[in-house]
Amino acid sequence: MALSVSRRLLRSFGSVLASGSYDSPSILYPSFRASHGVIFSSEESSAVPKGWSSSYAYRRLSTLTPESSGGAFPSDLLSKKPVVASEHKIGNYQDLVIPVTNFHNEEKGLMVLPGDVFDVPIRKDIVHRVVLWQLAKRQQGTHSTKTISEVSGTGRKPWNQKGTGRARHGTLRGPQFRGGATMHGPKPRSHAIKLNKKVRRLGLKVALTARAAEGKLLVFEDLEIPTHKTKNIVNYVKQMENTKKVLVVDGGPISDKLKLATQNIHYVNVLPSIGLNVYSILQHDTLVMSRDAIDKIVERMHTPINR
Repeated sequence: MALSVSRRLLRSFGSVLASGSYDSPSILYPSFRASHGVIFSSEESSAVPKGWSSSYAYRRLSTLTPESSGGAFPSDLLSKKPVVASEHKIGNYQDLVIPVTNFHNEEKGLMVLPGDVFDVPIRKDIVHRVVLWQLAKRQQGTHSTKTISEVSGTGRKPWNQKGTGRARHGTLRGPQFRGGATMHGPKPRSHAIKLNKKVRRLGLKVALTARAAEGKLLVFEDLEIPTHKTKNIVNYVKQMENTKKVLVVDGGPISDKLKLATQNIHYVNVLPSIGLNVYSILQHDTLVMSRDAIDKIVERMHTPINR
């Protein structure tokens, strides 16, 4: 935290500085500079307009650090305002820099995630609409019941209209009889609802942003594993902190080793980048993506929407 010399301290040296007989405060107070770590810039001090006193340069360029001051100045003479870097806020469309590793937790460099994909405003309503769209679209809609014209049986009148003492009926295939028809029952149909492509794309961006903001987005150099043994994947997942369910996304087709290693683990699922969706991201608390998968997703998000 940097501390600047206050005006009160400068006024105490005002009688000397007002004369203007010295061009640089570093020459004026060499012992003061050496003992208290005051930093002066010769380039900036030389840029002071002609005719101005050297006190202007002193007030502008002198800086004290906590280590160099050593308590030599009273606390009321020093500024207590902390210098703190502003925290990152979600939804500012700022590019994110994330480290790249692998299954062995080796450092493989850094990768920049585009802000228009991984740093968008969180919209729960958009995510809700996309999830409803996905769940409705994936229903098979193969349910079917038989109407009165489709059930088996004769169409003749079972008994006379009058004279039997029984209720009058015209057919035994009606819904009130055993084995009869079902009225207004379900028929095969599509449950899909319409949702604009812009909304679907925004929902995926929001889901990716949420995982990146939580620190649950891991980028791997590649998804190559030495063997197809399941115990290797189990050990890799155990090394991850606060991880219960993992979604692994690769750029292209999933390798056979990775398929065999994860097919018997209920908390690890694998998807190609083309199949990445909002509902799958929400079902898993940790998202592991390869470099290739990140590039494919960014390209997919930047592709113009065909109307």
